[in-house]
Amino acid sequence: MNKPAEAIRTPPTSPPLEIRFGQVGLAQVRIRTTDPGAILDELTGRVATAPHFFERTAVCLDLSALEKEPSTEELKAVVDAVSRAGMIAVGLAHGTATVDALARHLELPVLTYFRPQKTAPPVLPAADPQELTVPALMNHTPVRSGQRVYGRHRDLIVTNTVGAGAEVIADGCVHVYGALRGRAIAGARGDVSARVFCQEFHAELVSIAGVFRVFETIPTELAGKPVQAWLSGDDLRFARIGS
Repeated sequence: MNKPAEAIRTPPTSPPLEIRFGQVGLAQVRIRTTDPGAILDELTGRVATAPHFFERTAVCLDLSALEKEPSTEELKAVVDAVSRAGMIAVGLAHGTATVDALARHLELPVLTYFRPQKTAPPVLPAADPQELTVPALMNHTPVRSGQRVYGRHRDLIVTNTVGAGAEVIADGCVHVYGALRGRAIAGARGDVSARVFCQEFHAELVSIAGVFRVFETIPTELAGKPVQAWLSGDDLRFARIGS
């Protein structure tokens, strides 16, 4: 008597994709005009100043500074100018219903981003005090190229070096007690009172509450010195610590 043939089992395969959510660094370009020529000229100059940082970088377009909401054709011309300058517009900043409609017409997502706090943040209720008492995140090992360390709802203290191509980010202040050669981002959720401190300043980029400068525009006389950075209005300032 013949035994029935066993069913052939197909070995399990990996799914064709994975979806993960995580922190993504995305520059916001707040436009004050829909003149594509003016935008092209300005962005081309920015890219030429720091090509390693701006070239082929993804940006979110913020339309909130425009005097009137643009038409679909005007915004298409803006997106084209951004592309010709060497950047890639990947979305529109969250705004009005018109922005939502424009995003649909251009097949772009609407992205939510922080708005800088112009006043002191509200005091949290006594029943939820942990936001006020979270200790600083301590990192004692070198932060190497391609690595990112994030102090969520707190300061970040790095007692070692931050290499070129690395990122140190905090919702509060960033302290680097070593050489800072990568990117330092303080006030990541819009805290304009946050500061960046480092023992040896060689930063590729410094950002506070979304206002940033790249190393080509940072004062050269501060290279290798103990430096702090802070916001004064919309101006990102630098000075030697102790001066």
